[in-house]
Amino acid sequence: MKTSKMMKVRTTTLLALVFCALCAALPVSAQGFKWWQDDTFRRELGLTQEQSTRLEEIFQKSLPTLRARTDAVEKAQLEFDRLVDSGDDATVMQQVNTLEDARAEMNKARVAMLLKMRRSLTADQWAKFTALTQARQRERERSRRGGAPSRRP
Repeated sequence: MKTSKMMKVRTTTLLALVFCALCAALPVSAQGFKWWQDDTFRRELGLTQEQSTRLEEIFQKSLPTLRARTDAVEKAQLEFDRLVDSGDDATVMQQVNTLEDARAEMNKARVAMLLKMRRSLTADQWAKFTALTQARQRERERSRRGGAPSRRP
């Protein structure tokens, strides 16, 4: 019985980590980068003014929910940190659920926004967008390593 429960926890944790990694790889305007307003992205994607306006509308409509979800994560994280310091393992484990639920809600809100944004692009624009964001991600990774070349092709 314990083994089954442990496998479920491990599987759930692994899925959460994979989901978070995928979400982190996508550019997020909440991180300060509005790609739909960036000259390079607009030019490379061939975004029209109407598309840029629509993408901004999607972002602005999503922003209050994203902020609320981010605040909930930060609050849950602070409480988690406080409880870890208190040494009460049972209470810490309860707070882990609260914290992870808050993170999941934040990620779901973010993904919902990104899906709406994706629907505003053509298939060709999406393919170009994916290539641009992957190149940007590789560049960030290279910068974090102090300019060392990426191990990936």
